[in-house]
Amino acid sequence: MIGFLRGEIAACKASDSSRKNTPSYWLTLDVHGVGYDIQVNARTANSLPEAECKIFTHLVVREDQMILYGFLTLPERELFRQLISVSGIGSQVALALLNSLGIQDLVKAIISGNTRILSLTPGVGTKTAERLALELKTKLADWKLSQLGATVSVGNVVSVALQEEVEMTLLALGYTPTEISNALNAIANLPILAKTQDIEAWIKEAIAWLSK
Repeated sequence: MIGFLRGEIAACKASDSSRKNTPSYWLTLDVHGVGYDIQVNARTANSLPEAECKIFTHLVVREDQMILYGFLTLPERELFRQLISVSGIGSQVALALLNSLGIQDLVKAIISGNTRILSLTPGVGTKTAERLALELKTKLADWKLSQLGATVSVGNVVSVALQEEVEMTLLALGYTPTEISNALNAIANLPILAKTQDIEAWIKEAIAWLSK
């Protein structure tokens, strides 16, 4: 197994087979004169440093090829491995989930059983989203993301019913899942919202935050 690779970035270009709505990239890493091709998602590709970098890897061996998948952090790779352990979740879908939501928002969505936000990722239908939440909720509930300075738990998220209503409204207004998640996290501790489950109030504050 190759745990990680450290080297100079020789190239990073979009994969010929990647879809427009779920782009993936091939990163070529020069490690002491040997070039390793590593598949990464758009989020990782856009966060790469300009020169040397360290990439945590996961090797997938198939009958006709071997593919290295790359991640900038160890928790991200471990979450990828949790995702592909679920029936129906392949490597490409796992990469797409990490790309569209990011590690913390993805963990929160799974723990809270927010299948609506999960199924917004291309390749993830309602049944697959339900399976993700069912199989990984318990495993991830106590998963401590010490490297990110946070512990994800059910108590950290807004009530599922309220969150889903707010998310669907904001999605209809054209905001992305990441923007919505950032807004909800930002306004969650506002005094005006502390004791209310009024959906309109949450939507109003979320839009105000997103408009800044």
